[in-house]
Amino acid sequence: MTEAKHSISAGSRASNRPAISFEFFPPKTEEMEKSLWDTINRLAPLSPSFVSVTYGAGGSTRERTHSTIARLLGETELLPAAHLTCVGAARGEIDDIVARYHETGVRHIVALRGDPPGGIGTPFSTHPDGYQTSSELVAGIKKRFPDIEVSVSAYPEKHPESPSFDADIDTLKAKVDAGATRAITQVFFDNDLYFRYLDRVRARGIDIPIVPGIMPMHNFKQARNFVTRAGTTVPDWLAEKFDGLDNDAETRKLVAATVAAGQVQKLNKHGVDTFHFYTMNRADLVFAICHLLGIRPTGAQKAA
Repeated sequence: MTEAKHSISAGSRASNRPAISFEFFPPKTEEMEKSLWDTINRLAPLSPSFVSVTYGAGGSTRERTHSTIARLLGETELLPAAHLTCVGAARGEIDDIVARYHETGVRHIVALRGDPPGGIGTPFSTHPDGYQTSSELVAGIKKRFPDIEVSVSAYPEKHPESPSFDADIDTLKAKVDAGATRAITQVFFDNDLYFRYLDRVRARGIDIPIVPGIMPMHNFKQARNFVTRAGTTVPDWLAEKFDGLDNDAETRKLVAATVAAGQVQKLNKHGVDTFHFYTMNRADLVFAICHLLGIRPTGAQKAA
C-alpha cells in the first residue's frame, strides 16, 4: 500500500468526518417496502450527502424507482439521486423520464449505460433510437437540465467489456467531458486496486472525485456470485474468512462488518474521505461501519 495521501475530494473538507452516501433498490413487495423504509429511517440520521435508488435492467423498475424517489423527497430531508440507464428506451422516452424527475424535484442523476437486456455476460444492445453510450446520456441530461448533477460509474478492475484499461479510462473521460462531476466505483476488495486506478485516472487528467463503492457481504456466497459476474475479483483471503459459516448467519454478519470496516478505515487513513455504501436495503452493517468511521447521528430527521 502506498503511503501517499490520495484525497478524492474536490476540496479540503471542513471537518474530519468522512462524507457518505447510500444506495438502495426499489422494493418489489409490501414486506420489502417496510424493510427498505426501516433501513432508511435507521440510516437517515447519519446525514448522507445523498442516497441513490437503482434502476432495473431495461427500465424494469422504472415506476418503483420513481415512487421511491418521490417518497424520499416528500417524507424525508434526504437528497435522492435517481439511477438512469440507456437500455430499453428511445431518447425521447428517456428525456421524458429526466423531465419528470426534474419536475418532481430531483437534481442528481446517476447515469449508467446499463447491463445487457439478457443479463451480465450476454451481448449488449441499446434501443435503436436510444442513447448508445453513458457519455451520450450524460450529455443529453446536461443539455436539457444543466442544474442536474450527474454521477457516473468507474471500474478499478476495468469494465468487463472494455478491451483495455486505457479504453476504459477513455470512456470515463468522455463521461466527464460530457458533464459528469462524480464517479462511483464498482465494488472492490483490494484497496491497492483502487489506488492504482486513481493514479491512472489522475494521470489522464481526470480530476473529479472517484468515490469508492463499498459493499458489506451480508451473504458471502450470494454476494460473490453477483460481484464476480460484474468483473470484481474476490480474493482468496476474503473467501477464507467466510469459510465454514454457511449456516452461521450471526458470525457471518460479524465477519462482514469487520472486513468492510477494516477496508474503509484503511482507505480513510490514506486520505480517502468520501464513501458510497451499497446497502442492499439493510442498515445494520452499514450503520456499524459508519460508527467506526466516527460518524454519529446528527439532528432530528423527519419521519419517513
